[in-house]
Amino acid sequence: MDNRKVVIIGDGMVGSTIAYTLMMKDYVNEIVIIDIVKEKVEGDVLDMMHGVSFVSPKLIKAGTYEDIKDAHIVIITAGVAQKQGETRLDLLKRNIKIFDSILDQVKPHLEPDALILVVSNPVDVLSYYTYKKLQIEPSRVIGSGTVLDSSRLRFLISEEADVDPRNVHSYVIGEHGDSEVSAFSVANIGQIPLKEYLINTKGPKGIEILKTLHEKVKNAAYEIIQKKGATYYAIGLATSKIVGTILNNTRSILTVSTYVENEFNGEIDGVYISLPCVVGNKGVIERLHLEYSYDEVLKLIQSANTLKTTYRDLNI
Repeated sequence: MDNRKVVIIGDGMVGSTIAYTLMMKDYVNEIVIIDIVKEKVEGDVLDMMHGVSFVSPKLIKAGTYEDIKDAHIVIITAGVAQKQGETRLDLLKRNIKIFDSILDQVKPHLEPDALILVVSNPVDVLSYYTYKKLQIEPSRVIGSGTVLDSSRLRFLISEEADVDPRNVHSYVIGEHGDSEVSAFSVANIGQIPLKEYLINTKGPKGIEILKTLHEKVKNAAYEIIQKKGATYYAIGLATSKIVGTILNNTRSILTVSTYVENEFNGEIDGVYISLPCVVGNKGVIERLHLEYSYDEVLKLIQSANTLKTTYRDLNI
């Protein structure tokens, strides 16, 4: 693609880490950062530009909403930080107000083929809100969803199995939050079903660790927030993976949050939720339909209903 310009709205720990991560990639040639605290952005830009001789040449600048013109991807990370003990859904009412202001300023400058990547939490609801407010094709609004959660799960499984995490294939689906579902039924290591692999290597009790792994994934952000105040390194890497997939049109399979209609016999309809999707330069190209276990499907439907209840409460 000729156009490799990315605009990041929000220069907190997540936004600045995403900018730094993208700076080190050769598939981006321009990064624009927007934040109400302009001096912070200017400082970050100077800091990064001083190291630009060590990476592929690119422009990094502190910008305004007018710089969204010609951008292929607009990443929204702005919002108030998640507090210790606060759920992602607790953040919603505070962040909706922030998104109202942001989206009103984004819309006049958004190119017809530009994509919006929402990273702010609660990401599924804010992705849905972005789609509704901008009134654009849902394939053009993507949430970072459970891309990070799936990576966390692969890492934890790789530790238990003592294998390279890149050889672990597993998905976390549903809400990026407390109702998310670890889809162990479709997970595998080196093409061997996960449960079979664990039984072969650890005996009949091998699969008993799966519940513990799910709880660790679900509570990972809370643990990190308790220890250091915020999560930003891994989400920076997850976001750069999504951006690279779009700009390079690699058609990677990612569990991004996307608009789902009439799935699972109509039980999931009209909701942004994470499922394995083929992602390319037009956004979400197609969604994969995997054979999840009956229990996982029930939990996934419950996760979707949790999100829809939030929509109704907010009248969106």
